[in-house]
Amino acid sequence: MIVKLLHEKGLKSEHAYAAAFASIGLTVVSWCGSLKTESAGTARADRWGIFVGEWAPTFFALGLALANYERDHNPLHSATH
Repeated sequence: MIVKLLHEKGLKSEHAYAAAFASIGLTVVSWCGSLKTESAGTARADRWGIFVGEWAPTFFALGLALANYERDHNPLHSATH
């Protein structure tokens, strides 16, 4: 139901995969930024990195769900593939 709604709104699996890879980069940036700018040290930087790092698997899972939906609802896709 949610995947169908997202697909109807124009979200494609490629978008979710791109967001997953971008969140991996954002994880490194947030960890380095927190480490350098905050006085709390490595512990807080690690928490920021872990928090943002959890987004990537979510986006990859959403990409897989959308890819399966696109495959199953594509009129050009034959049953033999």
